[in-house]
Amino acid sequence: MGSEREEEKNHIEIWGDNVNVKELIISMILCISFALSGYSLAFGNTPPLIFGLAGAVIGFIISSIIIKPKRHVKLVREEDD
Repeated sequence: MGSEREEEKNHIEIWGDNVNVKELIISMILCISFALSGYSLAFGNTPPLIFGLAGAVIGFIISSIIIKPKRHVKLVREEDD
């Protein structure tokens, strides 16, 4: 009972879904650092926003590989009258 309470304390609700705060911060740091590094390393005549967007997508892919979902789906059959 106490461990459930402790685990619930480490989660926050975002858009109706519970998220672990530590994993959220890790993924935000990854995405922001890749986006800023892509933006700052832009070269040539291409707009730097394209490189920043590519960096954000790469950060999202890496964070989705590192942080696995922990959702358990339970299917319940409905009784017919």
